[in-house]
Amino acid sequence: MGVGDKFENKAEELKGRAKEAAGAATGDDDLKNEGKGDQASSAAKKGVEKVKDKANEVAEKITGDD
Repeated sequence: MGVGDKFENKAEELKGRAKEAAGAATGDDDLKNEGKGDQASSAAKKGVEKVKDKANEVAEKITGDD
C-alpha cells in the first residue's frame, strides 16, 4: 500500500468518525450513518490494499524479484 493510499484511507476514516460524532451530537441519524459508511469504506479499501501487498510479496518470492 502506498503512502498516498494510506493517507487517503486514514483521512476518509477520520472524516467518517467526525460525521458520526456530529450526527450523534445533533441527533442527525443520516449524518451518523453516513459517517459509519465512510469508515466502512475506508476499512474495505485497507483490506483490498493489504491483499494486493501480500499478492505482490508472494509474486516476488516466486519470481525471485526481491
